[in-house]
Amino acid sequence: MADTLLYYNLGEGVTAFSTERGADLPFSVVQAHQVHGDKIAYANNSSLTREDLEGIDALITDVPGVAVGARTADCIPVLLYDRVHRAVAAVHAGWRGTVLGISTKVLREMNSRFGTNPADVRAVIGPGIGPDSFQVGEEVVEAFRKAGFPMESIHSFRGPLIPDTMQGGHHIDLWMANRWLLTESGLMETNIQTVGLCTYTLNDRFYSARREGIRCPRIITAIRLYS
Repeated sequence: MADTLLYYNLGEGVTAFSTERGADLPFSVVQAHQVHGDKIAYANNSSLTREDLEGIDALITDVPGVAVGARTADCIPVLLYDRVHRAVAAVHAGWRGTVLGISTKVLREMNSRFGTNPADVRAVIGPGIGPDSFQVGEEVVEAFRKAGFPMESIHSFRGPLIPDTMQGGHHIDLWMANRWLLTESGLMETNIQTVGLCTYTLNDRFYSARREGIRCPRIITAIRLYS
């Protein structure tokens, strides 16, 4: 069983990581009570609790030493780092949040609060369910289509469903969908890291609600400005 942290290189002045199965957090991380929505909160101190942050799916801060995190177990975690204005964000982007454009809204909020220019932002799209495993119904496909996503890039139909497998049917690429949101918002392609690790298939490393049930533990993907 893994008990390590998966670290990301977003440049100087910040530390960022995802927990792997069984890993302990190296320090306190502010976490919200997520509801698959698009509400954003500013974390101004490390003592904020999930009860304080009810109904929040993205956290932003410019306070050094305050770590913010997203809780996932198949949904997509997105970390953002504005290296010019020294501000960070942790975003929980399940398919519903992705359809709502939560990453775009976070960047707008960072611009309003901190002066963030997306061209200065570096991003990580962390471990989450991959396109081969994210089999969905037609209603999910239609939600992405209505929201204006480039369906030729994020959707595939793979023929008849094969019972008790993730083969066949409609599939959505949440990694690509979130990458598209970021580039459409003004991030440079070269400033976006897509980890490409599927939580559903890598059962020895990550938790997966689709595989283990919704009550399984969560991966914490966090980011903190150096004090």
